[in-house]
Amino acid sequence: MKMAIGIDIGGTKIAAGIISESGELLHRTEVKSDPYDRENMFKQVVTVVDQVLEGTSLSEIEGIGVGVPGKVDRENGIAVFQNNLPWQQFPIAARLQEQFGAKTITTDNDVYMAAFAEWKTAKGKTNETFVYVTISTGIACSIIHHGSFFRGAGFAGELGLIPVLSKEGNERLEKIAAGPGIQKIAGIPTKDVFTGYLNGSQEFQSVIDDVTAHLVQGLYSISCLLDPHRIVFGGSVIVNNPFLLELIKEKLKIYQLPEQQHLLDQMSISTLAQNNGVVGAGLRVFERI
Repeated sequence: MKMAIGIDIGGTKIAAGIISESGELLHRTEVKSDPYDRENMFKQVVTVVDQVLEGTSLSEIEGIGVGVPGKVDRENGIAVFQNNLPWQQFPIAARLQEQFGAKTITTDNDVYMAAFAEWKTAKGKTNETFVYVTISTGIACSIIHHGSFFRGAGFAGELGLIPVLSKEGNERLEKIAAGPGIQKIAGIPTKDVFTGYLNGSQEFQSVIDDVTAHLVQGLYSISCLLDPHRIVFGGSVIVNNPFLLELIKEKLKIYQLPEQQHLLDQMSISTLAQNNGVVGAGLRVFERI
């Protein structure tokens, strides 16, 4: 059985797993990130790889796939720019090669890695437009059109940067609808906001109503620009609170023309939960798009 290591690097944690060629997650571990120091952050990546390799020889591994936030130079394996890491122009592939001597190292944006896992798991078709949207610490999306990523000039999919209309005026979607934004608006941890909502608190009903209204403004731009066949949602905010999907559908339908509403029945939440980035990074060792 062929195996690869998938690494999902984020501002809060770094997860790694051993992935089979068929996409099975054989072993997984994670460590905390150190988003304040460039070299300490890399040391944490080395630590998580060492941990996931316990009991497995590196000679059994076909390669390493790495998902990094922000803009990535895939050809040269460089983490170019991130909002939440100290890795501007960081040569992640070269450093991992130097550290582990892997057969091959594949790098890409973390959301693209997660999207690939979702597309493969759903047996994605090469004649469709597929969109993966993550709502977590940040908000972003990735587009797979006819079996290939749509990348633009290298920064496509940054949905969280789109300005949307809020009560305070225009604001970037990520600032008012991702996890930290919800916490800032409500003044309490995001998970407590959702608990209060489910318990019927009127105060938090209003917060969630605003959050979903903001998300739908961003999602409607996707509906209009791409008219995708499917959208899969991931990220802790929506995976841990799946009721959000129905609220989003209700509001999105109000915006959409009848010709756009086919999408409503093709919107779903990831079944891979928090593992899609790891699985996708591992699978990209075997298949590149």
